[in-house]
Amino acid sequence: MLRTLVTAIVLIINLPAAAQLTLQLNWKPEPQFGGFYAAEQIGAFKKRGVDVRVEPGGAGLPVVQMVGTGRVAYGIVSADELVIARSRGIDVVALLAVYQTNPQGIMTRADRGITQLADLFAQPGVLAMQKGLPYALYLEKKYGFGKLEIVPSPFGDLTAYRRRKDYAMQCFVTSEPLNAAKTGVEPRTFLIADSGYNPYTTVLVTRGDHLRASPDEVRHVTDAAREGWTAYLADPKSFNDAMRKLNPSMDEQTYAASAAAQKPLIETDQTKANGIGSMTADRWAELIAQLRDLGLIKSEVKAAECFTAAK
Repeated sequence: MLRTLVTAIVLIINLPAAAQLTLQLNWKPEPQFGGFYAAEQIGAFKKRGVDVRVEPGGAGLPVVQMVGTGRVAYGIVSADELVIARSRGIDVVALLAVYQTNPQGIMTRADRGITQLADLFAQPGVLAMQKGLPYALYLEKKYGFGKLEIVPSPFGDLTAYRRRKDYAMQCFVTSEPLNAAKTGVEPRTFLIADSGYNPYTTVLVTRGDHLRASPDEVRHVTDAAREGWTAYLADPKSFNDAMRKLNPSMDEQTYAASAAAQKPLIETDQTKANGIGSMTADRWAELIAQLRDLGLIKSEVKAAECFTAAK
């Protein structure tokens, strides 16, 4: 009996440690990723037997390709990136979609008097955005850019916004408008989702072959992320404090305001009924149709293959 027990203990001690898995973000530590950092902080990954490191990203990081080529096991992308990637033969699959309402918006100065997004395209002015992105092509097709001067995105810099009354810029409604209000020049922000283009974003993805080869691991990572987001949405402060050590460029008040602004974009009737991050085939099918209409995909993409509905 004693020898058997000792042998069992030795075997347990000598078991190889679980390989560390990378969850690659597409931007810096900010509230839009709060639930993933919360999952680390509360031990949601470890208690499920998975060792996950959340890795910050930055502008232009090709996360969907990094996941698709196996450089990282998990990543954060937008739903339209995923559909386009799948149309090009990159087998990435969505596991959880944090933002049910896409936070991408257009911000201009409130003193322009514009009350709806269509009006911004109906009068002369400057619009700073990344041309060629799916939402930009959608807006161009729906409203036309004929009266606007399109210039490169300032990526958060508000210099031109403060100087020019006729200036508008792409933004996340959880970020730039909060900083703009601090300048004393009140912003007016319009969600692009309200115009009809609303892809899921902050989407947790993995490779299709990884999902098929390691379904238990994938489920554990997804469940841990969901637990982390539940904790973050309930009380973001301690998790914001931890992220501020990694990204001190935002002050405490902005972290708190951003967390509050994003909450209704994440928690919806859909997620209250089916869980944080839940997705539907209808939403994916609508996005696929929009991207095909914009000429961004030509090969067949099936909605049911874009995501897994397992909880």
